[in-house]
Amino acid sequence: MTTSRREWIQSLCGGLGSVGLLGSLASQSAKAASLGHYTGPAIAAKAKHVIFLFLTGGPSQLDMFDPKPILAKYAGQRPAAVSGFRTERETGGLLPSPFQFKKYGRNGVDVSELCPQIASVIDDVCVIKSMYTFNPTHTQGKNLAHSGSILANRPSIGAWVTYGLGTENENLPSFVVLSPNTEGSSLWRAGFLPSEYQGVPFNSSETDPEKMIRDLRNRQLDPQAQRKQLDLIQAMNRDYSDSFGPDSFLDGRVKAMESAYRVQFEAMDVFDVRKESDAIREEYGKNSWGNSCLLARRLVERGVRYIHLYPSGAPDPIVRPDWDDHKNIFTSLQTRCPNMDQAAGTLIRDLKRRGLLDETLVVWGGEFGRTPVSEAGDGRDHNPYGYTMCLAGGGVKGGMAYGATDEFGFRAVENRVSIHDLHATILHLLGMDHEKLTYRYAGRDFRLTDVYGEVVKDIIA
Repeated sequence: MTTSRREWIQSLCGGLGSVGLLGSLASQSAKAASLGHYTGPAIAAKAKHVIFLFLTGGPSQLDMFDPKPILAKYAGQRPAAVSGFRTERETGGLLPSPFQFKKYGRNGVDVSELCPQIASVIDDVCVIKSMYTFNPTHTQGKNLAHSGSILANRPSIGAWVTYGLGTENENLPSFVVLSPNTEGSSLWRAGFLPSEYQGVPFNSSETDPEKMIRDLRNRQLDPQAQRKQLDLIQAMNRDYSDSFGPDSFLDGRVKAMESAYRVQFEAMDVFDVRKESDAIREEYGKNSWGNSCLLARRLVERGVRYIHLYPSGAPDPIVRPDWDDHKNIFTSLQTRCPNMDQAAGTLIRDLKRRGLLDETLVVWGGEFGRTPVSEAGDGRDHNPYGYTMCLAGGGVKGGMAYGATDEFGFRAVENRVSIHDLHATILHLLGMDHEKLTYRYAGRDFRLTDVYGEVVKDIIA
């Protein structure tokens, strides 16, 4: 017996008259997903949101936050204490920083003249000087910083956070990526987690939402017609799924379509930083760094859970990292730091005056730092063995420098903090035990911190 087209559509969704019910069901599904999947012990959450300012390439801690006066004494030399230190590339003698450092805030935290705006809010910042990681190359180092593994198939921390906690705004993605390059990257992947937890990238080089988000506005159908069309498509998707069994990728696409439908109406407002006053935009800076940090604040105000920023002066900071200064480092820092410093300092200050800093954890740093020895005469090589990252807000003690590197700045030696420790601490501040946020895949329970990680309790307020 043949089935007419009308009968087939009716079998999918109970007749055209009930198609509209699917929109309501989709909304209920979105609300259910917002609850998150963390089932571990309850921890009093100090933060609700994370803004991660990622400086691809490895910013030089020696020129911004970790002064080493002894470098001037032994400039150009390789004392016995450092002669055996292995670097990724061929390097020369010790290279002192030309930038002046001063102590700021109530506890006298060292900050160089490159970062006056961050220095002005240092009482809200914890400077971790004793970070270390496990690989000196960019791709593996960035994977470690984002997913806790050198492998390119593990979920990003943003995916883990949103999987665990869900979202506070069903009309916007819970994990937003702001980057000039939106063509896809393993850095915001969902990995083996359900695909709806992958980061959603937006072009931060634009300020017009319709240029920032491709095909944002449907120019053929009004919202009501779009809703009917989407309901029918989703009904077909669900019928396919019922016929062939569960498919996590199809389920992720179904949810992505629903999310995209809702985003188009809210994005025209929230992604338009031009709606801010000229004074605010000038305070942040009208450039990639300023626009990205200002937009991150706007997204936090709308309940977005995790925001990862790759601000840059380059068209593709993921492939051509800004902060990878193998040569001409001092001129590069003088050119690059002002926009970064202005935007980062203003973000912390603006969040605080709006009452949002206590619930928003701001993270600053790259995949590693730089060496105290020179490369090519006026550059610094990669250094994963001892570098600096900064945290602000979200339950972190401000106005403190935590840990230390050795006297030359090669290795973390005091209160060492691994990338897994940092991830464990971020999850703890968000109210999750890193050992209990797990996902069953390929016969084992995976977690962001693998089998490592200790919460750095000394930096928690």
